[in-house]
Amino acid sequence: MSVRAIRGAIQVGENSISEIHSGVKELLRTLMKVNTLMPENVISVILTSTPDLTADFPAVGARGMGFESVPLLCATEIDVPGALPRVIRVMLHCETELTQKEVTHVYLKGAAALRRDLAQ
Repeated sequence: MSVRAIRGAIQVGENSISEIHSGVKELLRTLMKVNTLMPENVISVILTSTPDLTADFPAVGARGMGFESVPLLCATEIDVPGALPRVIRVMLHCETELTQKEVTHVYLKGAAALRRDLAQ
């Protein structure tokens, strides 16, 4: 087993608790599925959101989907003029048999524009 970092992002529709929670869940479920991970494989997760997402912490959305024992950290992205709004990003650290080249990074919805080379 190796330790890997897996990246991802999703753009949500609005600054609301339900949108932030559902966006985080969709992003993490997809990331876990495509990389064949279980919560027990996850070491830690860093979640960031753009400064316009203030309704709740993205980590709250992750807690309800099997990440209760996983260390989670939230932070705010740098407020760069013209940056894509309403984006939640993730860096997940895990143990996996996947090589660095086999890891699948996940960019969903409008966040696909951030990494067109990796977007689903």
